[in-house]
Amino acid sequence: MREPTLPPVFGRLGAKSPVAIVAASATSSNMTNLAARMREGLSSRRGLALNLCVVLWTVLVLAAVFFILQT
Repeated sequence: MREPTLPPVFGRLGAKSPVAIVAASATSSNMTNLAARMREGLSSRRGLALNLCVVLWTVLVLAAVFFILQT
């Protein structure tokens, strides 16, 4: 199996660098499997996770402003 080529240092915008995933130690094998599945899912759906975090952050900020203005 051939290794992928490294991206250029000053390449075009939008070039994604490879993601290194470090395994964390867990107490049980069930937790290890769950953590591995979550890491795999998040690494394959980076854009969706980022968009979801931005939406949640925006909703929290707007809710805080709403409650501050109500008092």
